[in-house]
Amino acid sequence: MEIKVLGTLDAVQNGASIAPTASKPRQLLALLALQSGHVVTASTLLDELWGTAPPRSALTTLQTYVCHLRKRVETAGHPAVKDVLVTTYGGYLLNVQEVAVDVHSYEHLAERGHRALEAGRLEQGSDLLRSALGVWRGPALSDVRIGIRLAMEVTRLEESKLGVLEALMNADLRLGRHQVLLDELAKLTEQHPMHENFCAQRMIALYRCGERRRALEAYRLLHDNLIDRLGLTPSERLRRLRQAILHTDPGLSVPA
Repeated sequence: MEIKVLGTLDAVQNGASIAPTASKPRQLLALLALQSGHVVTASTLLDELWGTAPPRSALTTLQTYVCHLRKRVETAGHPAVKDVLVTTYGGYLLNVQEVAVDVHSYEHLAERGHRALEAGRLEQGSDLLRSALGVWRGPALSDVRIGIRLAMEVTRLEESKLGVLEALMNADLRLGRHQVLLDELAKLTEQHPMHENFCAQRMIALYRCGERRRALEAYRLLHDNLIDRLGLTPSERLRRLRQAILHTDPGLSVPA
């Protein structure tokens, strides 16, 4: 079985799709997949599917959705369907190998990448983080209705992805790859116009490429966005970076 959540929801068993088309069963599969190997309580699933006001028939309907999922897995040729979607005391467990769900592959690669950077292995860390990002195919669960519980999971994953991007950009800057990062950082600052770290990284990359004026323009754009949207100014760190660029600080050159 292979389940993908980092993009549209996709679930395949023996080459056949087992992903339901109906909205709530898709939510159910998505939450079970994100928590694969762990019991998800019935109350958690009810919160996801119906929020704070479940109907009287909610528990019975949930059991129907589970049966529907099992039927799809069985139809796809799994010989022991109840060993895959397990009923436990108070909940359900999706019993698949970690490698079967793309989110676990992403998190494993990201963790290895961060550890490599902490150990000073910049090239290895950069490669691992890029591999982790390569697992993503788009926004997490982009075609699934998101309830209370999935919203928390999606937020966690998107924040994790931003952290990986920040670490990757920083590693590549330390490796002197500022030229190849320009387009990527331009897109990131466009997508996240108030993200100070991406702005700082773009300013450094532009400065090292001889684009001092554009580096200062990037700061001004961040400044204006923060003022207009939040009534705030850039942090002291960003202001110091701007001053360093204005004074051609040798500390901004590529590290040896």
